[in-house]
Parts: sequence; structure tokens; C-alpha cells
Amino acid sequence: MKIALDTNVLVAAFIAHGNCNELLEHCIVQHEVILSEFILNEMRDVLARKFMFTQDEVQSSVRLVRTRARLIEPVRLPVPVCRDPDDDAILATARSGGCAAIVTGDKDLTALKCYEGIRILTPSEFWEFENDAVGRAGGG
Repeated sequence: MKIALDTNVLVAAFIAHGNCNELLEHCIVQHEVILSEFILNEMRDVLARKFMFTQDEVQSSVRLVRTRARLIEPVRLPVPVCRDPDDDAILATARSGGCAAIVTGDKDLTALKCYEGIRILTPSEFWEFENDAVGRAGGG
């Protein structure tokens, strides 16, 4: 299954060993993680500016994610969906990448629940979504 991970999920995976860290590792192994340069650039910025990662730490983190995800060039949305253009960039990444879901902690995005058939889930909602998807695929 193709899954887009929002910047906040990626950042959380690198700053704490919790749900987002487990989710990133799981998705890398079990699914196809879809990202864009926009998401990686946002990740760089947040790690350096907000969490004071050194440039070496930022580059190592981004390099690790880049080697385990598929980077796509998203096509802009035909019309704006969110009040924040950065959120539209996340939707465009998932849409262009043919994703089944976006995993995010962004409340503006999670409030949408779904966009063009793409489920928008919090990290904790992802596990239930995945179990349901596996159950449907397995016929049970």
C-alpha cells in the first residue's frame, strides 16, 4: 500500500522513540512510503530550526528517509483545498503518488478525513486502518 507521511510524522520519528518512530519503520518495511522534495525540505527546516539538529544530523536524517521512500514530483491541486498552501502540497503529494492514505498530526488535514478517496489519518488511526485494509484484502 502507498502511504504519504506528513512532515510532522517524519520529524516526530526522529526526535522521539514512540508511535511515529514505530510507524515510520513499519511503513518502510511493509508499505511504499511516498514523499516529495517539499516534504523533505520542510523536514530539514523543522529539524534545524525548531529542534536544533546540526546540519550533519539533518542531512543524515533526510538521507535515510530519501533512500527508503519513493520521491515523486506532485502535480498541484486543481483548486486549493486547505487554508494553508503547505497542507495542499501534502494532499498533492499523496494524490500524485496514488496513495491510499496520508498519515499526519496536522489537525487541519485530519479534519478532512478523506480527500479524493485518500484517507487522512493520525498516526494512531493508521494502525486500525491498516488492520482493516489487510482484513479486506485477505477476504476477512
